[in-house]
Amino acid sequence: MSEQGRAPLPHAFHPPVHEFALASADLAPGADLGDAQVKSGGDVSPHLRWEGFPEGTKSFAVTCFDPDAPTGSGFWHWVLFDIPASVTELPAGAGSGKFGGLPPGAVHARNDYGSKDFGGAAPPAGERHRYVFTVYAVDQETLGPDADASPAAVGFNLRFHTLGRAQLVGEYEAPAAG
Repeated sequence: MSEQGRAPLPHAFHPPVHEFALASADLAPGADLGDAQVKSGGDVSPHLRWEGFPEGTKSFAVTCFDPDAPTGSGFWHWVLFDIPASVTELPAGAGSGKFGGLPPGAVHARNDYGSKDFGGAAPPAGERHRYVFTVYAVDQETLGPDADASPAAVGFNLRFHTLGRAQLVGEYEAPAAG
């Protein structure tokens, strides 16, 4: 556990890689997620834009992970990979609904809800969780797994093919019950 009594962020134990910039029109670093990014608010993936990734990047992957989920292994809300290297921005909703703005060739693996899209925040009532949005710069055009892969299998492949990483952490607290 970290000094705040929370689980470490997902890349705490990975080798260091090039860090680049990630920004969002829908989320500021450390700020609360918007209603649209909450399970009860529509499961709309946020806008993401990145720059400064390393030379040699051949594709990107995007994930959203909740390290504070009461599972012992966190909770994967979004797993998207094989985004072409020419794409440096995803509009809000690219990972949800009708997938507007999702680039051709990008692959959604199943999240921990069991669906192949972005699943919004839904912590237990009264708990504040962190949601780590990460963009990975990948050294190959296709990562290898297919859409039926688990988040762990995708993460395993990312561990060995990541040239760089950018992350943006938002938070959300579900209202206390009663």
